[in-house]
Amino acid sequence: MTKIIIIASGKGGTGKTSLAAGVGAALARREQKVLVIDGDSGLRNLDIVLGMSDRVVFSFADVASGMIPLMEAAAKHPSMEQLFLLTAPAEPLQSGALTAEGMQLLARQANEAGFDYILIDGPAGLAEEFGAFAAVADEAVIVTCGGSGSLRGAERMARVLEDDGVPQVRLVVNRIRRRLIRRGAIGTVDDAMDATGLCLLGIVPEDEEVSIAAGNGRPVSSDKTRSAAAAYRNIALRLTGEPVALMRL
Repeated sequence: MTKIIIIASGKGGTGKTSLAAGVGAALARREQKVLVIDGDSGLRNLDIVLGMSDRVVFSFADVASGMIPLMEAAAKHPSMEQLFLLTAPAEPLQSGALTAEGMQLLARQANEAGFDYILIDGPAGLAEEFGAFAAVADEAVIVTCGGSGSLRGAERMARVLEDDGVPQVRLVVNRIRRRLIRRGAIGTVDDAMDATGLCLLGIVPEDEEVSIAAGNGRPVSSDKTRSAAAAYRNIALRLTGEPVALMRL
């Protein structure tokens, strides 16, 4: 069965899209068939991060409405055969345009096509279509940067997803800067867990290679132990059920 994971945050700027691209690529490199969905209608940019802007034609809304079959709409990554992208509509969806039934149709087609994972890069905050994404999700990953505003949004989003019946909700603390933690400018990872009440899935350090890779339209890659790429690989392993020690800060 296809495992569907929604990546969410309570506010913008937490790095959801980079996480979705990095973890999706890490899973695909482990021979998992992965569909990443840009869920941010009107503000899509996952195609840019993956270097696939010239390959996308149809959106998740086309599939969910029954207009286009999934495998006709999904674009294959140019260098990773197991990684596929389904982009968001270029314009915001009209009220009620996306339903739980439509997403269930998409999920059934993904399962029939043999996808191991769907990663939904959800819209920031509580967009109307969020309920339809949550209706099909097996798991949610809440992304926070550790600041007080980000943590407040993450806590609220976690409660919404739990109320929507998502079976498992876990936390990723992104863009960790050890120097700021030591100076007390931002909270620790433990503070983030306490504030949100969530179990920790992963820690991603601040890494300029993420911005460089996104600008070049490719998933970030690095052999450094304390890199964002290494953190994405570890998160991917944990999603598959493999026990991996957390990165030391």
